[in-house]
Amino acid sequence: QVQLVESGGGLVQAGGSLRLSCAASINIFAFNAMGWYRQAPGKQRELVASITSGGSTNYADSVKGRFTISRDTANNALYLQMNTLIPEDTAVYYCNAKRFLNGVELWGQGTQVTVSS
Repeated sequence: QVQLVESGGGLVQAGGSLRLSCAASINIFAFNAMGWYRQAPGKQRELVASITSGGSTNYADSVKGRFTISRDTANNALYLQMNTLIPEDTAVYYCNAKRFLNGVELWGQGTQVTVSS
């Protein structure tokens, strides 16, 4: 069992950038996939970006070309680089880890991202 802890959220003007970090307590390769989700007030939680243990990435259409998901094996961490932010990106962002074999899924506590127009 691991614990995921997000950081890096904040308030930024439209067009600005933020980098979110997710620190994991064990080797991230123990999980088949990790991802970033977000949930805005009054909306469902949605997948923003994911990366498999093999390095394959996937992005929501709304963030393609602006966000980049990456991992740092040395620091056992997951990152989300967010560029050219728009107000629609405002949400609480959550780190997620999924192990397919036994269905274990872990979530971080979330970090608030607010983009002003």
